[in-house]
Amino acid sequence: MESTNGTATGRAVTLRDVARLAGVSVATASKALNGKQQVRAETRARVVQAAEQLSFSPNTLAQGLITQRSGTVGLLTSDLEGRFSIPILMGAEDAFGSDQTSVFLCDARGDTIRERHHLRALLSRRVDGLIVVGARPDTRPSLGRDLPVPVVYAYSPSDDPADLSLVTDNVDGGRLAVDHLIRCGRRRIAHITGDPGYSAAQDRARGAQARLAEAGLELAGGEVWFGMWSEAWGRGATRLLLDRCPDVDAIFAGSDEIARGVLDVLHEAGRDVPSQVAVIGYDNWTILAANARPPLTTVDMNLEELGRIAAQRLFAAIGGTLGTGVETVPGRLITRESTAPLG
Repeated sequence: MESTNGTATGRAVTLRDVARLAGVSVATASKALNGKQQVRAETRARVVQAAEQLSFSPNTLAQGLITQRSGTVGLLTSDLEGRFSIPILMGAEDAFGSDQTSVFLCDARGDTIRERHHLRALLSRRVDGLIVVGARPDTRPSLGRDLPVPVVYAYSPSDDPADLSLVTDNVDGGRLAVDHLIRCGRRRIAHITGDPGYSAAQDRARGAQARLAEAGLELAGGEVWFGMWSEAWGRGATRLLLDRCPDVDAIFAGSDEIARGVLDVLHEAGRDVPSQVAVIGYDNWTILAANARPPLTTVDMNLEELGRIAAQRLFAAIGGTLGTGVETVPGRLITRESTAPLG
């Protein structure tokens, strides 16, 4: 009698054991378990039942020798501790599935030499493909076109248009934020954002201004307030804004950190949020947004979804279908108490 975890002698269950229990040849058992079309449905069901009864697991190494795949993927990041890269990695790992693909995770810490070292190490392990996750949403150098495996870039697009890159849609995110404020009845809308050297800051500002122009509105204060990605800049810029434009009724902050600084100064100035001034942030950094006073409406970049799509595109590339160019993933509005329609 055979046990459920192995044979009666204690040895590991083999495909031959499954074939014997199902009453078929080893070749037929192999075709049935690998989804080949030449096997009748009732035979396939019998083989699958036998495999389940014996708790049979195919030999991954042997399968790899046949398919020329290792069942492993490399995730190469430059910001393992970053709050933007972690959700992307989580989404990618969810899409890969722990029972289907093993993931090797390497952090280059933004260092080119370290990145090349990790790349060589991953290729030496015969990974089937790579996802490269940047620390910021600006263009990064391509790993090159001569790699033996497909590569998908996430968050930070490659500078080579022949590569496939997945990025968040910051222009649409800026439009989404301002559209929400306009729908709340706001007409004197200001925009305080971060480092102008970041493409994300420029893109969000461009989207915001485009939506204002469609509504026949201009930026309150007459300009985009570029500065730093910090609460301190949010406080300083808001003080300047209130001096120049005391009748502002909404502020779109380019990040949740900036928005927290905006809220601080509005409270100091006795301006009620949201009845007098509505405030919306960006990133949906939950520890900041949900614990703000009042809780902060914000634009979520959908980073886990970006990671899932990157994994799906890599699977397709491993199968022989590799795309090129830049694919954008839209963000989504998360409404909380810091915005509301004018009474």
